[in-house]
Amino acid sequence: MMINWKKLFLPAVGVLTLGLAPYFPEPHIWKQILNIARGQFADPMDWFDLVLHGFPWGWLFVVFYLEFRKNSDKEG
Repeated sequence: MMINWKKLFLPAVGVLTLGLAPYFPEPHIWKQILNIARGQFADPMDWFDLVLHGFPWGWLFVVFYLEFRKNSDKEG
């Protein structure tokens, strides 16, 4: 099984920059997830932040899934 790592490069850069920014004291996406779990997620700015910081993660997962599925179809 060969994964094309070149296709994962840009989504990975997006995750490492926008997806985790700001890095300190904790990644902003983690803060948003905790706010959802605590029920403190109501402000429209929270939704915007979740979409903005979550998009690179979704992009990375979709590209990785498509690469994995393409490779598993070749094997079987």
